[in-house]
Amino acid sequence: MSSPKPSTIRVGRRYRANRLDGPYDAIIIGSGIGGLTAAACMSKMGKKVLVLEQHYTAGGFTHSYDRNGYEWDVGVHYIGDMGADHTMGKRLFDHITDGQLHWAPMDAHYDRIFLGDKHVDLVAGPDAFRAELIKAFPEEESAIDTYLDYLRKVSRAMPGIVLGKVLPDLAAGPLSMLNKRRAPDFLNKTTREVLESITSNQELIAVLTGQWGDNGLPPAESSFIIHSLIARHYLHGGYYPIGGASEMAKTIIPVVQQGGGEVFTYADVTSILIEKGKAVGVRMSDGAEIRSPLVISNAGVFNTFNTLLPKDAPNWDYYQGKLTTVKRSMASNCLYIGLQDTAENLGLPKTNYWIYPGPNYEKQVQDFMEDPEANDIPLTYISFPSAKDPSFSERYPGRATIEIVAPGPFEWYEAWADKTWGKRGDDYEAKKEEYAQRLLAKLYEKFPHLEGKVDYYELSTPLSTNYFCRYSKGEIYGLDHTPDRFELDWLKPKTRIPGLYLTGQDIMTCGVVGAMLGGLLTTVAVSGFKGLPLAKKMFVG
Repeated sequence: MSSPKPSTIRVGRRYRANRLDGPYDAIIIGSGIGGLTAAACMSKMGKKVLVLEQHYTAGGFTHSYDRNGYEWDVGVHYIGDMGADHTMGKRLFDHITDGQLHWAPMDAHYDRIFLGDKHVDLVAGPDAFRAELIKAFPEEESAIDTYLDYLRKVSRAMPGIVLGKVLPDLAAGPLSMLNKRRAPDFLNKTTREVLESITSNQELIAVLTGQWGDNGLPPAESSFIIHSLIARHYLHGGYYPIGGASEMAKTIIPVVQQGGGEVFTYADVTSILIEKGKAVGVRMSDGAEIRSPLVISNAGVFNTFNTLLPKDAPNWDYYQGKLTTVKRSMASNCLYIGLQDTAENLGLPKTNYWIYPGPNYEKQVQDFMEDPEANDIPLTYISFPSAKDPSFSERYPGRATIEIVAPGPFEWYEAWADKTWGKRGDDYEAKKEEYAQRLLAKLYEKFPHLEGKVDYYELSTPLSTNYFCRYSKGEIYGLDHTPDRFELDWLKPKTRIPGLYLTGQDIMTCGVVGAMLGGLLTTVAVSGFKGLPLAKKMFVG
């Protein structure tokens, strides 16, 4: 391992106050995929939008970085629903990129769930998905069919939930009551409760919930809504952006610029300007004030209401109270690995590996958190980006990359939180190295031929997530996706402060398409009736 050097991958234009070209119709704080989606959608509606990103590159969790001759994504490991033009996610990506973002399919066996020594694959296509599960659990055919039917019923219930996010309060309340009467009774129960109502086979439940790392909560804690959305999202397979995750921001920014807008990096917003009870712009770390009739925060609700909103703003106390009703999502460690050979030569798959000690996810998490050294890592996710991206071998000849994600609470590293990135000292590096070796051992268990072939690796911790993405506890999915979260009526684009809106993953759900949906809903909310044609185009086609 060597001392880290800054990445050379930079997307967006570096902020300088003299580069501002106002007036702007809207200011968006944060260039995560939700903010970029809102900016591009508004640009296509003739609006001049300014996006301000404090990081050195745009994209939020969709950015990429390079080091020592390798490139990795930091949050985009795979996307579902990109294989057909009629899906909402694909339509939305095509809309905000002018069709310039292209996708490569993963292997049909897109996820492999390991429970100890056994494994079961999740296979693309509803029929193939069902057949593979029945092959592994022949006595559970009825439960598997019931499960797939439940996924369809959740999907049918979602339009009402989505619509409630943008309707005025007077209409949203009655709609919510109507939705609850029409929705299946299992809709917002915990995932484990729902699945245990249709089968007692704990291994089947573990396989069905083997992607729980995609939302950060084991099945006893997560809402069946988020489980269903993720499971349905990948039911037709996984896809990867050709050129890597940074292609998302690269292809969206020109659409923002078409409307006269811009995406600035190194643009640190310190507060939202409030005058006469309204949001009227932002103040930058250099003291500059940028004004606009609309301020849209893609910084997450904790950053928005705890850090950016002045204490004398209207409804500040109201939102402080609301923040006590939500919790930050899981934090993680990620091991970035480089190898001096091609993915093809090394036999790296286009399948994600989810490795668990056994089917009792909740107990394994609890045991590990209580005594990390004595207990096995409860979740190890291994991804092979260089195998998924057909352009990687052209861009990085003779090289390959692997990423391993595993739990890593912020509290493990809190003692070094006040230290500068890259200069946190030998004790911090030693703690990272110890965990890195445990993750490498997990890799070598499944791919023993890779031992001795790793050229470079580095471990990122929740402190890195805080430093680069401003999630102060290292949370990667915004808010926990508990049943309670989906009952909250304040997690929507329009705030109680005139001129201030929210967007991104806290509006609907985590995930790239979930955050994009947040961006779409924010566009509809700020546009009123003018946004209805866009909503119809995205949801109906």
